[in-house]
Amino acid sequence: MELKPINPAATVMLVRDHNQALEVLMVKRNTHGAFGNLHVFPGGKLDSEDQDPALYARCHGLSDSQASDILAIEHHGLAYWVAVARECFEEVGIIMGTGNFSNGKLSHDRTLLNEGNMCFAELLEKYNITIAAENIAYCAHWITPDVEPKRFTTRFFIAFAPRDIEGWHDGSELTDSLWIAPAKALKEYEAGNLNLIMPTIKNLEMLSKFSSSMAAINHFKELPVGTIETILPKFYKENGQWVGLLPGEDGYDER
Repeated sequence: MELKPINPAATVMLVRDHNQALEVLMVKRNTHGAFGNLHVFPGGKLDSEDQDPALYARCHGLSDSQASDILAIEHHGLAYWVAVARECFEEVGIIMGTGNFSNGKLSHDRTLLNEGNMCFAELLEKYNITIAAENIAYCAHWITPDVEPKRFTTRFFIAFAPRDIEGWHDGSELTDSLWIAPAKALKEYEAGNLNLIMPTIKNLEMLSKFSSSMAAINHFKELPVGTIETILPKFYKENGQWVGLLPGEDGYDER
């Protein structure tokens, strides 16, 4: 049997404090493609462009060597931080850094970028943008189970949302966006109002333990290298229903 390719991907949980509580930005994907009609966090597959040395040079506070050590890979770890910044702008219009720009100026360039008429490196150079890599912390690693038609090895990150910027979904890949407290998102899921998958649920549960965005990000920035484990769910059918197992649960090793 031919093995399905596993594509590297990056997802970011943008967090902010609102009414003295942590909120996270969630987006709803359209009905087409992978993860259709789901509420997820902004993110997507890594592009070859994400390994551009010119983009690495615009990452403040983190080198490729340091990023690769954090992810326990040989090289191009910083491409994940670049992908987070790129996807964040492409999907919700938020720049993860500083530069000479305004939202009005960026709107047109975002369209050009999403249509393939501009690359991310050109955008950063145009507005002298520096990616605030030091404000983005690695927090989880999930691999899509082999029962899925498309598979991803997805690194999850948590990052401070820039102040006074709400973000706006692109209206194409994404049909909705909202800032929500993690505990409320889980209640909405239980009530059938949000369609979530296991990695999203587990990461919301993790976020719900923190009282502030600072506490959450500092927790993951201070974790020793190698602390974050890779999670590969396993699924099997029992009495016509799919059953999911996570590492450490009874029966996982036998599947």
